[in-house]
Amino acid sequence: MSRMQLARSCSVLCWSLCTVGIAGCGGSDDPSATGGAPSVGTSGAASASGGAAGLSSTHAGGASGAAVGSGGAASGGTTTAQAGSSAAAGSTVGGGSSNGGSSNGAGGRASAGGAAGSASAGTGPVSSGGSAGALGPTVPLVNGIQWADTTGKPIQAHGGGMIKVAEYYYWFGENRNANGSFYAVSSYRSKDLRNWEFRKDVLRSTSHAELSPANIERPKIVYNESTNKYVMWMHWENGSNYGEARAAVATSSTVDGDYAYQGSFRPLVADVMDHGKPGYMSRDCGLFVDDDQKAYFISATNENYDLNLYLLTPDYLKVDKLAAVLFKGGHREAPVLFKRSGTYFLLTSGATGWDPNQASYATSSSLTSGWSALKNVGDGNTFYSQSTYVLPVQGSAGTAYLYLGDRWAGAWGGRVNDSTYIWQPITFPSATSMSMSWNNTVSIDAAAGSVSGATRNFQFVNAKSGKALEVQGASSADGASLVQNPASNATNQQWGLKYDGAGYFRITNVASSKVIDVPDESTADGVKLKQWKNTDGDNQAWLLIDVGGGYVQIRNKHSNKFVAVVGGASDDAAAIEQRAASNGDEQRWRMVISP
Repeated sequence: MSRMQLARSCSVLCWSLCTVGIAGCGGSDDPSATGGAPSVGTSGAASASGGAAGLSSTHAGGASGAAVGSGGAASGGTTTAQAGSSAAAGSTVGGGSSNGGSSNGAGGRASAGGAAGSASAGTGPVSSGGSAGALGPTVPLVNGIQWADTTGKPIQAHGGGMIKVAEYYYWFGENRNANGSFYAVSSYRSKDLRNWEFRKDVLRSTSHAELSPANIERPKIVYNESTNKYVMWMHWENGSNYGEARAAVATSSTVDGDYAYQGSFRPLVADVMDHGKPGYMSRDCGLFVDDDQKAYFISATNENYDLNLYLLTPDYLKVDKLAAVLFKGGHREAPVLFKRSGTYFLLTSGATGWDPNQASYATSSSLTSGWSALKNVGDGNTFYSQSTYVLPVQGSAGTAYLYLGDRWAGAWGGRVNDSTYIWQPITFPSATSMSMSWNNTVSIDAAAGSVSGATRNFQFVNAKSGKALEVQGASSADGASLVQNPASNATNQQWGLKYDGAGYFRITNVASSKVIDVPDESTADGVKLKQWKNTDGDNQAWLLIDVGGGYVQIRNKHSNKFVAVVGGASDDAAAIEQRAASNGDEQRWRMVISP
């Protein structure tokens, strides 16, 4: 694997999550540019073609069609049932919009670095205000696709972190150009960890000469009570290679304001040489503020074979000293440091480039010594994800812990902005152990401080007709037709999502165990969709694209055509076809969790 692949993460205790849609970028490198409906190649990544009616645009680097997920996935947000549609059993899944309301974000210091139980309190700086949004009912997130923000645009906050200020969680992360270079650190906020309002690009390639060109990875933000500043640390490279291996710092007086870039450097540049250059190499990184308000920066060094833990100066702007070298020679990256009930946890991944691997963790009663041996957590590829943050969700009933991971699109040749998110509840069998299991849905009650997960099947309800996608006549035969009918609890209307490891899903009928298939691998408009036994063909691989408002589009990998109701009909038993993007409601589907 290349050094470029190895050197892409900088994880603090701030957190990340991401959402997807289709973006029309009009061919511009500016990720915020809009354009026509994207044309797509066989890789599944959307590219702008201009001209045709646009699908949802993105804040990000060319936005993406290539969403991915593990084991099962779908869309984010909340929505109410469409007027006039038959009520489908189960909970609706999808991006709910936020309207009205305003907040100045007043009061409370930010909870720093993910230290357990660090509730907002005190008189620290406030957010820069703006529209807050009325939040919809709490429904599960579905893992493995990009979620949309409250305007329906893909959330671009990859490799990111989170910080809580007053009643809002703020989420920051990478937003890249189509070529992978730095475009912005984008920011979002939410009260419920479910509905995300885009705030602004808080650091941009135009913010400083050193940022264009550049690669900026894994930005994390903490609040300094003594200086009343928000401080961002990140991994910096020169935009052409990964040989610089520097840390970089930026600051702001408001959590979602414009961050002033303070420059990049290798830690302890005057004291050491690392692979022929002054100062320690600094790549994948994390940030942590302890209960005593001392801040620590942890980063991969020595070509990612060691993890260095640095104590920061009281203003959090510089390295004060090397506090410890952790797991020397261990070849670990993506470090996430958090604290629970007096025990420090360090979660890391192996160093295998974009490809996922087995996550491991260690514990200690001291940051600088006494760390346990590494222990595996999750499955062998961490649910096709890599750690970026662990979020304490503190509420009236206690504090839950949420794993935040990136499912990097680079693993199948996609762009960073095509990457998706995996969140999982963390359980603690003992004071010094942690556990994670796969769940394709995650329910979060931020007010109560509770997080739970489950693996579910789904129903797809058409936005125009209000009818549900089903296998006609509950047939189990290969070649049986797909139609729409009034939503019910019948298993021929229930679908499972099986991740293929390369960004797409097999959509499997619960009653027949057959998958949605484009007959004869056709790429023509108007071909009626069938069910068929799984052959692992690209004509059976589907991308779920969150287009906001609680809806997804479903695009075939081979044909790049979308699942649609023929002619936009509202009739019972109307056939289901594939067709080029129209942006019409006949191609939009609301995901409903099956009972």
